[in-house]
Amino acid sequence: GDSMSSGEFETCGENGEHGYYDLFEYSFGQHIARKNCLTVHSFSRGGMTAREYINSYAEEKGFWDSEKAAQAYVIALGYNDLVNAKMEVGTTGDIDPADHKNNVPTFAGYFAAIVARYKEIAPDAKFFFMTFPKTGDQKLDAIAQKHAELLYSLSEYYENCYVIDMLRYAPVFDQAFKERFFMYGHMNPMGYIFIAKIVDSYIDYIIRHNSADFKNTGFINSGIKY
Repeated sequence: GDSMSSGEFETCGENGEHGYYDLFEYSFGQHIARKNCLTVHSFSRGGMTAREYINSYAEEKGFWDSEKAAQAYVIALGYNDLVNAKMEVGTTGDIDPADHKNNVPTFAGYFAAIVARYKEIAPDAKFFFMTFPKTGDQKLDAIAQKHAELLYSLSEYYENCYVIDMLRYAPVFDQAFKERFFMYGHMNPMGYIFIAKIVDSYIDYIIRHNSADFKNTGFINSGIKY
């Protein structure tokens, strides 16, 4: 993920310059880990894009190492690609099922390459794709809708994939919300706890309503045939 996955805090100095700090212990993933007694690796960084992640960042950080294979992955990417870099969203038609390196260079192509690479490491792992929350800004919400539609398409394209639909079910991240849960352009400690509760509850809901899909998760990456 990007800043929302990284517990990123933003500061503003007397001269108006902003500072950005990833404090992973505040991230929603680590809150969920502590609550449920899990091991969670934070494979994220503020400002991350799907393109940078697949092309260089994950390799540099050793995130493809088999020792770090997980039973589940939450992927929360897209804002920096689609809003800041204005990348084309793309479709599942941009995916080369034989070799992800040949994917079309759209957000869909890069995102799908990440999924494909982790499926090589952990073939039976579960994946949860996070949509953007609604903001009330018409332009941003239109991008969020296209992003969500893609994630639902990808969840059908690949096995063991589900959508955490923040766009549909999370509160609107409007000005009133940001006054309570943000510091400048990024979330505050209360905000990250709030996101953790949403994600934790949503994954629990998905598991309870798809129990047959999750009954053998204890064997994932164990090397035991089941």
